[in-house]
Amino acid sequence: MKIAAARIEAFLRQPDPAVRAVLVYGPDQGLVRERVERLMRGVVADLSDPFRVAELRAAQLKESPAALADEAAAIAMGGGRRVVVLREAADGQSASLASFLANPRGDSLVVVEAGELGPRSSLRKLVEGADNAAALACYGDEAGTLEAVIVAELKVAGLLAEPDAMAYLVENLGGDRRLTRSELTKLALYMGGPGRVRLEDAAACVGDSAARGLDDLALSTADGDHAGAQRVLDKLLNEGAQPVAMLRSVSRHFIRLHLVAGLVAQGKSVEQAMTALKPPVIFKQADRFRRQVSRWPVDRLGRALELLTEAELDCKTTGLPAPEITARALMMIARAASRR
Repeated sequence: MKIAAARIEAFLRQPDPAVRAVLVYGPDQGLVRERVERLMRGVVADLSDPFRVAELRAAQLKESPAALADEAAAIAMGGGRRVVVLREAADGQSASLASFLANPRGDSLVVVEAGELGPRSSLRKLVEGADNAAALACYGDEAGTLEAVIVAELKVAGLLAEPDAMAYLVENLGGDRRLTRSELTKLALYMGGPGRVRLEDAAACVGDSAARGLDDLALSTADGDHAGAQRVLDKLLNEGAQPVAMLRSVSRHFIRLHLVAGLVAQGKSVEQAMTALKPPVIFKQADRFRRQVSRWPVDRLGRALELLTEAELDCKTTGLPAPEITARALMMIARAASRR
């Protein structure tokens, strides 16, 4: 069965007892790992217990396809339910999982950890179509969800972000849940104790390390710098960045350009229009942003945003390689920036 996004949190708190296997997949690998761990801890409090926790890799199933069913059927020494986690899963493991779901011996919970799977994925189809399995998709945090994560994480440290600081954090985080938590932990250490997080604090601690590459990609694309955008894109992909996260980062930049260009079209100066942005454009990027506003008319910005939305949808639904879809969309937009 497929668990809708709105039901995932409830499922994680109390999984359906009829579910014997859970597939956790998606481009946000930080969120994938976080949810896998939550499912495992729902069965076994101590994940270092070798008698109740078994970990398999996809390569092991190639050598021994029955290993998954065998581990799931095993009985823990000393009693208690077991959990079996399959890492790095892909379509090649569909047959092993199908065999287990057809005749699930024992009472172990099987948790399958995977990367991004398109709608044509045999592994995803298998789990979504099974009554005794559940699929949880993990995509980058949207603004509302991300704000809740930021509030909760800062609250633990006794911190509260001021509105401008919150807007900045939402703008610069969210592509990967684990990275988001890591950056917020670093921000808490930077603050040194309870208090209010100002925009200057957030920018000083989070901006350069968390979003520099994504910012460079958005800026190079809006500049019409094909070669520069391709270099940054290749670097981000090599570092493990997810295509959907990159598309969303570029989209956020173009939404800001669209807002300013719209205000300019209504008669405001560029400087006046830029004051409407929250968070404000950082000083070292201000001149570049102004040039981009003059380069991009409102209607062309609207078309660029449509291309980015279509590319994200294609990444999620077509089964085609997401990096290629992303590269094609960004290069089309960069070419559009070159037209006057």
